[in-house]
Amino acid sequence: MAIKPGDIVGRKSYGCDVLFKVCDIEENRNEEKTVLLKGINVRLLADSPEADLVLMSEEEVEKDKEVFARKFEESDRSMTRSMTRKKRGSGGRQGLNGFMQPGRVLHLDGDGEYLKLCLKEYEKMGIGAFGYEIKESEQYKHIKRLLREIKPDILVVTGHDGLLKDSNDLNDINSYRNSYNFVLSVKAAREVQPSLDELIIIAGACQSHYEAILESGANFASSPNRILIHALDPVKACIKAALTPINKIVSAEEISKLTISGINGIGGLQTRGKYRDGAPKPRYKYKQGGDVHEV
Repeated sequence: MAIKPGDIVGRKSYGCDVLFKVCDIEENRNEEKTVLLKGINVRLLADSPEADLVLMSEEEVEKDKEVFARKFEESDRSMTRSMTRKKRGSGGRQGLNGFMQPGRVLHLDGDGEYLKLCLKEYEKMGIGAFGYEIKESEQYKHIKRLLREIKPDILVVTGHDGLLKDSNDLNDINSYRNSYNFVLSVKAAREVQPSLDELIIIAGACQSHYEAILESGANFASSPNRILIHALDPVKACIKAALTPINKIVSAEEISKLTISGINGIGGLQTRGKYRDGAPKPRYKYKQGGDVHEV
């Protein structure tokens, strides 16, 4: 059966260890076909000869989803317990009705399907997030404007990445599909806000050049051991930072307990949390009056 865009496939030479969606098919001069692939559960871009691909059945796709879902169950329970403790601690201080204020998030994603999943996670945890689907190579062009408009506490820059075929030099940024684009985005963000405490930046995807992204100004980045990271791993790191009180420090080791890829997938620097308690709880919504153009 012919492979076509949208199909879910596996690579025979890798034992179908990762499932991919077919993005595009290119015909070579020798009439062979090269298929561009993106992971359906991991943030990986790859290409493969058509002959190496096999179509996955619906049953195999569902089984793969169940495996990842089970891996995230404990993480979700841990996050929920943390959220519940914060809610209990925010009410009744000195007889006042308290409220929570997690960190505000700006999330740029090269994959629209993943972006929707990420925004659902933020909503589930009560975190205000602004999400934009922007191609990895274009993200750095929009960073400054969006940071000034939204004024987030945390910036997530992600999408897809991966080592190029036959790339042997892991030190060379040109060995990666999108790592240099993530570096450009982080550098652009740091021109707006240089402080690692004022703006937390989480950047990268599968197999990304961890050292280059971290050196460009990120607080946390992937991938220290050039391994695959799950689609929601950057979100888990972001949620941990957003829900950690401002008087406490978030470590890479703490984040690793919440992600599928662990410390080998996302690492970084000690970072101050962005969560604040408040009291009393606001009773009225803010409504700006007058002419917005009036001086």
